[in-house]
Amino acid sequence: MGARNLVLGAGVVAGGMLLNGSVSPANARSADSAMVAALDTRYQAAVKANDADGMAAILADDFILVTGKGTVYTRNDLLGAARDRSTVYEHQEDTRQTVRIWGNTAVITALLWEKGVSGGKPFDKKLWFSDTYVKTHAGWKYVFGQASMALPE
Repeated sequence: MGARNLVLGAGVVAGGMLLNGSVSPANARSADSAMVAALDTRYQAAVKANDADGMAAILADDFILVTGKGTVYTRNDLLGAARDRSTVYEHQEDTRQTVRIWGNTAVITALLWEKGVSGGKPFDKKLWFSDTYVKTHAGWKYVFGQASMALPE
């Protein structure tokens, strides 16, 4: 099952439970956790594919990413880089993903492996990131990301 189908499926299940009143706060949190985890996985896949439209559907308009070196990127910066294909990814996958939910806010922490070529230079690194999502009237949106420095090999 693709990530998109997982997100839609989790939404249907959660929506059905809410309509019939059988959902507990823990079940709602669990459904939200599954939805946000699938959405973040879908976002990583869009980055890997330089799919600017896929990224744009997930990123909030006022999105900000801060890297371990202190560089700040906006939504437009990331979408422009995807459209320009300034980075070509061989790997852009995460592991050890955890999701924490507080009301309408979710934070995902995971270990990311990035490998590819950027600006003509190869890279192969692992780093930790935290992605913050907020539930809006349009669904969950990725509003803030923070990445660590590359981990030592």
